[in-house]
Amino acid sequence: MHDHQRPDSGAPSTAPADPFGPAEPLGGGLKQRHLTMLGLGGVIGAGLFVGSGAGIAVAGPGIVLSYLIAGALAMCVMRMLGEMSAAMPSSGAFSVHAERALGRWAGFSVGWMYWFLLVVVLAVEATGAARIAHAWVPGVPQWAWVLLFMVFFTGANLAAVKNFGEFEFWFAALKVFAIVAFLVLGLLAVFGLLPDTDPVGLTHLTGEGGFLPLGWDGVISGVVVVLFAFGGLEIVTIAAAESDDPVRAVARAVRSAVYRILFFYVGSMLVIVTVLPWTAQQAGFSPYVKVLDSIGVPSAGTLMNIVVFVALLSSLNANLYGASRMVFSLAERGEAPRGLLKVSRGGVPRRAVLASVAFGFVSVLLNLKWPDSVFLYLLNSVGAALLFVWALIALSQLRLRRRIEREAPERLTLRMWFFPWLTWAALAGMGVVIALMLRDDGARPQLLWSAGATAVVIAVALLREWATRRTRRT
Repeated sequence: MHDHQRPDSGAPSTAPADPFGPAEPLGGGLKQRHLTMLGLGGVIGAGLFVGSGAGIAVAGPGIVLSYLIAGALAMCVMRMLGEMSAAMPSSGAFSVHAERALGRWAGFSVGWMYWFLLVVVLAVEATGAARIAHAWVPGVPQWAWVLLFMVFFTGANLAAVKNFGEFEFWFAALKVFAIVAFLVLGLLAVFGLLPDTDPVGLTHLTGEGGFLPLGWDGVISGVVVVLFAFGGLEIVTIAAAESDDPVRAVARAVRSAVYRILFFYVGSMLVIVTVLPWTAQQAGFSPYVKVLDSIGVPSAGTLMNIVVFVALLSSLNANLYGASRMVFSLAERGEAPRGLLKVSRGGVPRRAVLASVAFGFVSVLLNLKWPDSVFLYLLNSVGAALLFVWALIALSQLRLRRRIEREAPERLTLRMWFFPWLTWAALAGMGVVIALMLRDDGARPQLLWSAGATAVVIAVALLREWATRRTRRT
């Protein structure tokens, strides 16, 4: 296939000609089933299967409430994003919305921060998957597995968007099947319906200090630990721009994803803290493995390793896709090098894919060479960036909702609940999380590094805007 330059790759534009019209579409090819599964599987990753152990350790059975609170905040953000994306589908999603609502500085800042977040997290996922594969096949060094994964998924993303959709569909299907099977087995264990088991009942929920052994402080600390596991839902609104019917596709994907994900997350935690005492869990170990071991599932550790392995590769694939579309959208609006606007005849932004994976490779090398120094600083600088992205989504929705109601009300096919009060409540919730992170010795460095990185990006955005205005005046 030959590449060709986009027709809109001339002078940078401050906004699309139609303030509410969708940006020029890419190749398309994503079906509704791809988007639905992407919405379901996008956030079901290692953070849930392994990271939830840390949440249980700080909140006890109250982790169920922590996930409910964090999930409610994520649902609000997704509903806001769904409302704007259904009205204005674009491969840049919330970056485009921020530009239209708050100005070029906002679109530039949130777009580049999100791209940076995705390409750094790529390294964590590639390295994590390589560790598991190396344990299975010790003869192949870890770096070789990383190289294999990165090359494979780069090829998949360069070929056609439907390839990305198919990979994500089957990856997500396996993760969803694993969680459903876990919930069924857990419920059977609770009621004593498995061979050679007695009913567990509610003993572990009310014993070992009760449902809130560490009080509401533990629940709130749990929210800080688990909130970032919901990151990744945003990619479904980026992908919707490449579906056959973006407006209907994003509305349906957002509606189905938020409820089902909340069910999977909260349901899983309820089963875990009911089947086993919360004191049996510890950070860094999968609570899922402990539960499966306790009810006699053979090779539980191996089975869960396979699921985590698939979850990591799924996230790697989705993040590479999301990063390439975000930087392509930035280039479309003159906020990234115009050379990234080259697309294949099938509509794939190949240079944007290669630029994203190139930085991903750099991140992987840093992670393999200096995991506890250089890469740790890099990871900390994006650790809390999700809160910045979510806050700008909320601020954008507050402003754009009024404009759409006034100028194009027919575009509001999906509406935020209880507008504007729930949007303001979500913003207040983000503020509370930031305050809690400042108080927490473990989370504070991550927040401060992320705040510093965000401040640098915003400063660059404002300087560019000032320079552009000065050039126009002269």
